[in-house]
Parts: sequence; C-alpha cells; structure tokens
Amino acid sequence: MIESFLNIPIDKLIESAGQTLYMLSISLIFGAIVGIPLGLILVLTRNDGIKPNRPVYLVITGLVNIVRSVPFIILLVFIAPFTKALVGTRIGTKAALVPLVFYIAPYLARLVESSLLEVKPGILEAAKAMGASTFQIIRYFLLLEAKASIILALTTGTIGLLGATAMAGTIGGGGVGDLALTYGYQRFNNNLMIVTVIILILFVQLIQTIGNHISKKIRTHE
Repeated sequence: MIESFLNIPIDKLIESAGQTLYMLSISLIFGAIVGIPLGLILVLTRNDGIKPNRPVYLVITGLVNIVRSVPFIILLVFIAPFTKALVGTRIGTKAALVPLVFYIAPYLARLVESSLLEVKPGILEAAKAMGASTFQIIRYFLLLEAKASIILALTTGTIGLLGATAMAGTIGGGGVGDLALTYGYQRFNNNLMIVTVIILILFVQLIQTIGNHISKKIRTHE
C-alpha cells in the first residue's frame, strides 16, 4: 500500500534516508574537526584575545568569509576537480562528502567563535591571575564555560548541513534530496515530494530536540 502511494519501492526510501544520515554524520564529524579549532583560533588571535595575532586572524577570518560567501550549489561544482582527485569521482554519496565538509567547517567556525565570545572576560582574567597556561585556559575555562552554547551551535550547524545534503542530490549524492529530485520532482510524483519533506522535517525536529536536551542538561549541572 505504501509503495503504491509513493510509486517507489519502500527499500529505496529507507536507503535514501540512510544515505542522508551517512552524509550528515561523516561530514559533520570532519567539519567539526576543522571548524572547532578554526573558531578557537579566531577567538584567541583577535585583538582582545588571549594570544593576539593580527596576521593569523586576518588570514583565517578571510578564508572563512570567502568559503561562506559561496552558495553551496556553486561550491559543489567549483571544487569538483578537487573532489575527483581526492575520492576518485565527482558524483555519488562519497563525492558529496567533500563539498559538505568545505561547507560546514567555516560555518561551524563562526558559530563556535560566537559561543566562545559569550564567555565573560572576567573568567579569563581570573584564570590568568591564577597563573593558568594558555592550554589550561582553553581547556578548563574557555571550552568548559561555553560547552552548552557550543552544543547549540553544533545543533544549528547540523540542521544547516541537513539542507546541504538535500542539495547534494544535484550531483547524484543520494539521500532524501536526491530521491525528491529524481523520483519526485522530475516524475511529478507529488506524494513522494510530500513524504520527503515530512522526513526532512522530522530529522530537523529530532536534531533540535536532542541538541536542546543536551545543552539544557549541561546548563543544569553547571
């Protein structure tokens, strides 16, 4: 009954949902590995940071701004040669991971930067007065105080990344977006289009709920 309503095998829908989760999780992990340190460096090297370094700050903030200014659909095409050199192909789920990481890393860098800047300067001054090293200030004061806000930042970034995975369908990246484009829009299958939208909404609600819960739990125990 479901298959006749969607006009596709149910296995295809399940496979597409799995591909979306795969692209979302892998690109988020690698994006966070790059983005979080970049956000931290931006905070440390700004004029009023712990380790002011204007040249480093200008270079990193410039690169972050450049990548963020490029729409994802254009980024997909622009770095296609690099994607092929790195993973051996320009299409498919694996190929979609490269532009997704490029997209989310600078996005997370800005979100993390904003979260870290919320830490009260008095806390950092107190840490310096106690003789804490730069590493100790980062580990035990800066990140510790901002961790609840960072969780919300990651939640926001994940939801933005989910939208990008949907656009990855334009290069045959698979996932719910590809399913909606290939089997829904191009075949005028309105039922499938509605179902894919509902699935994406459920993903967003689940991600936001989990992020809010973790952040609230952290704030409660502080």
